[in-house]
Amino acid sequence: MLKDFKPVLLILLRFIIIYMVLLFAYQFYLNSGKGEGLDLFSRMIAGQVSSIQNALGYPTRLYDDIKNEQVWFYVKTDYATRMVEGCNAVSVMILFAAFVFAFYKGAKTFVFALAGLALLYVMNLIRIAALNIVMTDHAEYGKMFHDFVFPAIIYGTVVILWLIWIKFFALKHENS
Repeated sequence: MLKDFKPVLLILLRFIIIYMVLLFAYQFYLNSGKGEGLDLFSRMIAGQVSSIQNALGYPTRLYDDIKNEQVWFYVKTDYATRMVEGCNAVSVMILFAAFVFAFYKGAKTFVFALAGLALLYVMNLIRIAALNIVMTDHAEYGKMFHDFVFPAIIYGTVVILWLIWIKFFALKHENS
């Protein structure tokens, strides 16, 4: 009976191992910069979001709050939001990559994973900039957009990418 489930169990085991390795590596990265403020990757994202907002006509300044490990966005003249490590979407990217690599199919796995990660990265930049704009112009909708709309978009994109990976790449030969 276990023989029937072997392929599924192997995929599940690969997913868990890849996910845990990536998660521990990321946690090691975060711990290596403890006490120095927001991690460099998140700070880089904050800077890119600031550039996007400035280009869109929303003058933005960043305030690096080292003690509390966060960056504050001041849009126009008011505080709009703050960015913490969880805003960088790395945990979503790790989840995405672990799933794709669990269904490893050679070089195309790396190409699809990199393309998907790039898409998720860009979407996250747009998500943070859009949230700052919503908080600046329509603060009454801020909580709804932060808690529901933007997570639905980013997690929905992950699910769509997974479905594309499975249907058109991972199981393509099995369905033929």
